[in-house]
Amino acid sequence: MSAGEELLRSRGLRVTRPRLAVLEVLAAGGHLEVDEITRRVRERLDSVSTQAVYDVLGALSRAGLSRRIEPAGSPARYEARVGDNHHHVVCRGCGEIADVDCAVGEAPCLDPRTTHGFAVDEAEVTFWGLCPACQARRATDA
Repeated sequence: MSAGEELLRSRGLRVTRPRLAVLEVLAAGGHLEVDEITRRVRERLDSVSTQAVYDVLGALSRAGLSRRIEPAGSPARYEARVGDNHHHVVCRGCGEIADVDCAVGEAPCLDPRTTHGFAVDEAEVTFWGLCPACQARRATDA
């Protein structure tokens, strides 16, 4: 039994070829849009629909095996890094996304002044700026 099969079963999910392929794509790293995930899954499987990939990503996210992030003005992205309450930095120029570890190390990293009765277990922060390549491009253009 593969690690992917064990992971799916441990979360109560049926093992299917599309689920295994999406897990493999996400495990390779990055913050991927659905179109890119679909393209990479199609390299592994003969045929899979975009809707099937959306369905798999939904199931994996609900099971805690993937994380959906939605930077403002960008399509949803998915990643395999889950459960550690990390954050992201997004380039305003090219849209590149990188992980930023939690400032404190425990979830949630931030303590709100009021929770309105919610049991807060995660903080999601997005930092915005320019990546090194966009900074260099801007310096050259100036």
